[in-house]
Amino acid sequence: MIKNLLKKDGVSSKIVLIVLDGLGGLPIKDGMTELEIAKTPNLDKIVSFSATGCHIPVDFGITPGSGPGHLALFGYDPTKFQIGRGILEALGLGLEVGPYDITARGNYATIDKDGKVVDRRAGRIKTEENIEITQKLSQAIKNLPISIKSGKEHRLGLVFHFNKPVESTLKDTDPQSEGLFPKEPEGNDDASKLIREFLSIVKKVLKDQEKANYILLRGFARMPEIESFNSKFNLKSCAIAVYPMYKGIAKLVGMEVLNSNGESFKDQINTLKSAWGDYDFFFLHYKKTDSAGEDGNYELKISAIEEFDSYLPEIMSLNPNVIAITGDHSTPSIMKSHSWHPVPVLIYSKFTLGKTSQRLTERECLKGELGIFPTYKLINYLLAHSLRLEKFGA
Repeated sequence: MIKNLLKKDGVSSKIVLIVLDGLGGLPIKDGMTELEIAKTPNLDKIVSFSATGCHIPVDFGITPGSGPGHLALFGYDPTKFQIGRGILEALGLGLEVGPYDITARGNYATIDKDGKVVDRRAGRIKTEENIEITQKLSQAIKNLPISIKSGKEHRLGLVFHFNKPVESTLKDTDPQSEGLFPKEPEGNDDASKLIREFLSIVKKVLKDQEKANYILLRGFARMPEIESFNSKFNLKSCAIAVYPMYKGIAKLVGMEVLNSNGESFKDQINTLKSAWGDYDFFFLHYKKTDSAGEDGNYELKISAIEEFDSYLPEIMSLNPNVIAITGDHSTPSIMKSHSWHPVPVLIYSKFTLGKTSQRLTERECLKGELGIFPTYKLINYLLAHSLRLEKFGA
């Protein structure tokens, strides 16, 4: 329905969607969450003039991955567009993906002498070490129809190339927990055979590495068909992100991915400023909150929230018509993982009721005018607050 209500001409408003990855949390110290503990004077200043609420990325009680979480933020029902993480990583890293190819996200990991997983992320090795190891591995598999490319820290993208349709029974090899053996591809199809051969080479080539001595695979996926964000919502959009996975999902829905001159959040904001006159919709991604939550480091997550808060005035100085600040899912430090809990959100514009919440926190946002709603409906609010929707009916 929303597509039929979009105004076609005469709208020049600017929308900024800021995603603090894994923003939501649970009580971790003195009965307070990371958001409640963090000192956020700049967020506090705008929240009383904002609409607040909480959103559910997939469904009640369902823990979302980053892909579904972002897809929902972009206005797509993630239950109708189930997209594996592999295609997002591959596209974000600039790997070529053919119509029959299968992609995967890889984690360099540490296994012990018995083959059990000791660390699923290989101690978050430095990206420079990742690049060096990946180059070594690339030489070892040069005769196989496989492309690999380094990502950030322990991450990498992989494409398994096929020149015809192949049946696949592939499931993640990542056991999702330390102390377990990696899962093995069990099928007799061509894809499973190729991946078993690849993992056999990985084990031999990486056996002397101190930390990154194996690769766990997850999110096997082919290239999906999906309507572009720009045509779906009549917007000219761009994405400003550092990590390949988030560039990948933005690219998948047709956003233009802008590269910053550097990888700090300050560099991302400078890119936002330089592109301000060229787009209607800006997706700005902030990763540190999620990484800290997954590591169980609540103090670092608090620090990451406070760091973001210090940059908020620079973003606000651009005078966007609408700014939304939220997360793609919750990552409570106490759980060291994504969770199913509702994600706090604020929408700042001239057209909010406001004065329902005092801070951008889990408990305060439950008091807000937006209530609890499906994440994929957030785009409706952003379009409405930017006056981009016509009235429904006579």
